[in-house]
Amino acid sequence: MRDRGSNGSDRSDGPGQTGAASLDLNLLRTFLTVYRTGSFTAAARLLGLSQPTVTTQIRSLERQLGRELFERQARGVTPAPYADELAARIVEPLDSLAAVAGPAGNGDGSAAEPVHLAGPAELLSRCVLPGLAPLVERGVRLRITPGLTEPLLEDLRAGRHDLVIATFRPRGRALTALPLNDEEFVLVASPAWAERIGAPAQMAAALHGVPLVAYADDLPIVRRYWRHVFGRRLVRQPAVTMPDLNAVKAAIAGGVGFSVLPRYLCTEELASGALVLLHDPDDPPINTAFLAQRPGTSGNPHVALVRDHLLRAAADW
Repeated sequence: MRDRGSNGSDRSDGPGQTGAASLDLNLLRTFLTVYRTGSFTAAARLLGLSQPTVTTQIRSLERQLGRELFERQARGVTPAPYADELAARIVEPLDSLAAVAGPAGNGDGSAAEPVHLAGPAELLSRCVLPGLAPLVERGVRLRITPGLTEPLLEDLRAGRHDLVIATFRPRGRALTALPLNDEEFVLVASPAWAERIGAPAQMAAALHGVPLVAYADDLPIVRRYWRHVFGRRLVRQPAVTMPDLNAVKAAIAGGVGFSVLPRYLCTEELASGALVLLHDPDDPPINTAFLAQRPGTSGNPHVALVRDHLLRAAADW
């Protein structure tokens, strides 16, 4: 960008100082999408462009700015230092413009696009789905996908979902994530097994001969409980594994053995006596779930409705 100095002569801002306002908005949109997703491929999907087109646009922008914006990595790209500065300058005006110029039809009585929500199957079925009536009454359409957090976040970055309930805080700067709720883990068994085990001073040792039912062979939830509550490493093989916590709960209630479950998933069974709490530590292990949103500003107003509803409802889960 060039302007007039005090003596009336042209003055150049120098290499790399081109003002964002003088650049092609399409190039800036492409840059911001790559910056947020951390991938040319994911950005191309979101923008409806080919990957070579995205690459060409980024190179064109780099030439105009006289700066390198991204460094290629084995998986995706990493922003160069100047990219952080540029993103900070353009994110608010571009997001505001996207909100104003969102998909036509949302304000003229036509239906908004469905909101794509994903998360752990058990949390979705137990906590989210029963509370959807207010959203549906407002005309919100939902497409819900259960799954594991890591692949769901990859799909979120690629634009396949609008919102993801994640069991850990997403890494990187591409996704906006807000704390949703804390889930407490509890050690449970059937009444028959609880009677046989009793209330020993050393619960960890007392469970040594009791069959263990788990979500997976690597015992992710049970190992965490053992380390946090008993201060020791759990070394044993599960008797039964099933990648569905509802199925694990059913097996435990049927008398198969013991397991560790999120409290929200077995509140009713604990109240009715179908399951028994084997141990009640002063400091139970807790995991925070996060609500992650697709990069960029969605032109679908129902995404914000669903997000705000989930954030409010999570207090009662």
